[in-house]
Amino acid sequence: MTGAPSFEVFGAFFPAWMLFGLIGIIGAGVSRVIFVGTGLSHVLPQQLFVCTAIGTICAVFAWFACFGW
Repeated sequence: MTGAPSFEVFGAFFPAWMLFGLIGIIGAGVSRVIFVGTGLSHVLPQQLFVCTAIGTICAVFAWFACFGW
């Protein structure tokens, strides 16, 4: 039986979902910056849901890239 996916950071083990949650937050923040920079923030409705969805997609794709399907 194997344990939960985890990474060793400075000698301590952290759950993998924390890292990929951070990747999702960064992805959502980058998408927000891009929307404001290109002017899409004035046109795009419900930006909170769109940025949250983009962040979730970034986290899930990063998880799949690291741990496989």
